[in-house]
Amino acid sequence: MTRVLVLNGVNLGRLGSREPLVYGTTTHDELRAVCVETGRSLGLEVEVRQTDDEATLIGWVHEAADERLPVVLNSAAWSHYSYALRDACAQLTAPLLEVHLSQTAAREEFRHVSVISAVATATLTGLGVEGYRAALRFLALE
Repeated sequence: MTRVLVLNGVNLGRLGSREPLVYGTTTHDELRAVCVETGRSLGLEVEVRQTDDEATLIGWVHEAADERLPVVLNSAAWSHYSYALRDACAQLTAPLLEVHLSQTAAREEFRHVSVISAVATATLTGLGVEGYRAALRFLALE
């Protein structure tokens, strides 16, 4: 069974209560359950993690690089300015799927560019929780 890390960044632990008109009403615990169940149905072992600490997230990406694990990453605001995270992601050899719950290109101008996208296998934006399911379905085909 292929192991997949689903890594969520800053403020995503507040899903369900944080700006529900933008991010929806699904909580992070519910998102975790959706990802684990979707993965199970696809023959993937999915581990979901969330942190508000950039160094912790980078450490998890290093772990994925060392273990050659595919990653579904929603780095949230760090997507737009963390060159350290981008450089860590560039070390991945397994697929990296960048996911954003909201349609970032339709939001504030600073959200229009992701420094992660250039090193990602694909980017899914604006699909809400379905973006995570789609990313996992893609990885199951790999």
